[in-house]
Amino acid sequence: MADLEKRVPTVIADNAHVVYRIYGSVTAGSNTPVASFKRIVTGKKSGAVREVHAVKGVSFVAYRGEAIGLIGSNGSGKSTLLRAVAGLLPVEQGSIYAAGQPSLLGVNAALMNDLSGERNVTLGCLAMGMTPAEVKEQSAGIIEFSGINENGDFSSLPMRTYSSGMSARLRFSIAAAKKHDVLLIDEALATGDAKFRRRSEQRVRDLRAEAGTVFLVSHSEQSIRDTCERSIWLEKGALRADGPTEDVMKEYEAYMRK
Repeated sequence: MADLEKRVPTVIADNAHVVYRIYGSVTAGSNTPVASFKRIVTGKKSGAVREVHAVKGVSFVAYRGEAIGLIGSNGSGKSTLLRAVAGLLPVEQGSIYAAGQPSLLGVNAALMNDLSGERNVTLGCLAMGMTPAEVKEQSAGIIEFSGINENGDFSSLPMRTYSSGMSARLRFSIAAAKKHDVLLIDEALATGDAKFRRRSEQRVRDLRAEAGTVFLVSHSEQSIRDTCERSIWLEKGALRADGPTEDVMKEYEAYMRK
């Protein structure tokens, strides 16, 4: 029965293509404020259109209880694919289906710099659908997990006083406090010291055990190996390999040595 439950699909990508269109200009003077205003009023786009085919026909099925690493060189489409799974980017062709509402956690996830860490924890948890009672119960644990108070009472200070690493740790701690059907993590484990990375990697394993699915983008091959039993390798927007992490990593490392 447990094995059957693990095979419940949570994300299905079926020949998914994602295309960015960048509207530019090749004529002098067309990027002036007046020209830009005219385009807004008339709805006309500038003449030159550049298309970037960021994800090219990617297909896979993710199952409940899996942690899946997304690997590939810079610009290979990993973050774009995560944003498409989260519903933040449209699919040009094909389809992406997801259970519930996937939650995307990236190092640039928005928190309010003028508010304290404690207040951001409250707002972040409420935004994820927690009740006020759940927020009250979990706030102290979230702050402790993040480690932002290890060198002083930073949780009461505005987030603009935080280092980038502290901010990223707090974002991860907020997102990981809730059970997710699908949690998408983009480089969030790359920040912080080794102790926090171990805690966050264990939390990813806990989320899997709670019947969620986790996707992890990381340039740390060790984090992928330690956290994900399955990996998907994208290169130039196309799927190169999908399988057990160690097998896919060996292929990827051989490719990168060429």
